[in-house]
Amino acid sequence: MDIAAVNALPYEDFVNIFGNVVEKCPVITAAVWTGRPFASLSALEAAINEFIDALPESGKEGILRCHPDLAGRDLHSGTLTQESREEQARAGMDALNTEEASRMARLNDEYKKRFGFPFVVCARMSDKANILRQLSQRCQNERAVERARGIDEVKKICRLRLQGLVLTDAPNKL
Repeated sequence: MDIAAVNALPYEDFVNIFGNVVEKCPVITAAVWTGRPFASLSALEAAINEFIDALPESGKEGILRCHPDLAGRDLHSGTLTQESREEQARAGMDALNTEEASRMARLNDEYKKRFGFPFVVCARMSDKANILRQLSQRCQNERAVERARGIDEVKKICRLRLQGLVLTDAPNKL
């Protein structure tokens, strides 16, 4: 759909379509709906990013906590969102060998114990080897650094999910 069609969506449809561009956070898209009309896909993305940036640190951590562990229980039990399932599969998270799966589980646990939220990375922009390397390296960061890095990754995920839903054509004539 183009941005004009996005702007014409009733509230319920907008939230249903865009409610998971930030993983399991439809409240964000519900809040930005009032900012219509959006001049472009970039303006919609900017509105979402501004909402996230305005949150207190605890709210940003809440967004991070909505994300599943990579190659974790939700993947294996089939309870991931459709978007996360596709993104993790594309990065090879559903095809880890025994050693990789064990290392991923150990690092995910270490990361969550250290920071209080799961490791978030834009899986669509990575592969399993890079994800394992980043997870290992990022376990060494300070909490504030990881919170900011996680939110940057959330924004990358959001951008790619939005691009999958909205045509990136000429700006809307307001």
